[in-house]
Amino acid sequence: MLVHSRSGRWTAWAVFAVLFVPLFALPLLVIVAASFATHWSGAFPSGPTTEHYAAAVRGESLQALTTSLVTALTASLVALTVGTWAALAGAALGRRGKRVLDALFMLPVAVPSVVVGLAVLVAFSQPPVLLNGTRWIVILAHTVLVTAFAHQSVSAAIQRLDPMYEQAAASLGARPSYVLLRVRLPLLLPSLNAAAGLCFALSMGELSATMMLYPPDWMPLPVLIFTATDRGSLFTGSALAVVLMATTLVALLAVSRIRTRASFR
Repeated sequence: MLVHSRSGRWTAWAVFAVLFVPLFALPLLVIVAASFATHWSGAFPSGPTTEHYAAAVRGESLQALTTSLVTALTASLVALTVGTWAALAGAALGRRGKRVLDALFMLPVAVPSVVVGLAVLVAFSQPPVLLNGTRWIVILAHTVLVTAFAHQSVSAAIQRLDPMYEQAAASLGARPSYVLLRVRLPLLLPSLNAAAGLCFALSMGELSATMMLYPPDWMPLPVLIFTATDRGSLFTGSALAVVLMATTLVALLAVSRIRTRASFR
């Protein structure tokens, strides 16, 4: 906190609590409470049960969670690879070339994700590249949507790198490939981990574009949550939402642990 007086700190914490609890914490707590309920009693869910969670970790729900994990992992890895390569290339292009490259990568997030879904659907529903009706069109759409965040994260980290390390390695006779693999990328590792976590979280929660593209045998968990609540199964959908949040949180904590270790290398 940047407040040095005791009364100022208490005021800052009070304002934070007033804003955070009703806007962020309370809706999530209601979802958690609804996941253990069977009906509403007044303003609160009631009738505690764990049946919704029993259904959320088997059958169609478990398959949907697996689908989301595979999609998010694949999209994150591809996005991190492409975004990092583009960020490194942009740093070597000069200011004007970097601006053009940044604009191209930011274009998918400058429009609604449903537009990206429609674009992917139209572009890959005809030969020679026919992906419509397969899992790959979903993974491709997620990759397109999250690559911009990977690119921006790595690009910002590259700008903060001290060129002294690369210059020292080059002055000792290191080849450019050696400098990249043994000097530059290790210095970027904390930012790469952060970008991977962000891409994974965004892919796990993506719905709009996925709704337009997913085939019946590749339904991610957000789609299943939407269909459950759309049918009126609010408590089942709440349990699925908690499972989705918990899985994403565990993955982000794991990435954060890796990032913490990387920052001390």
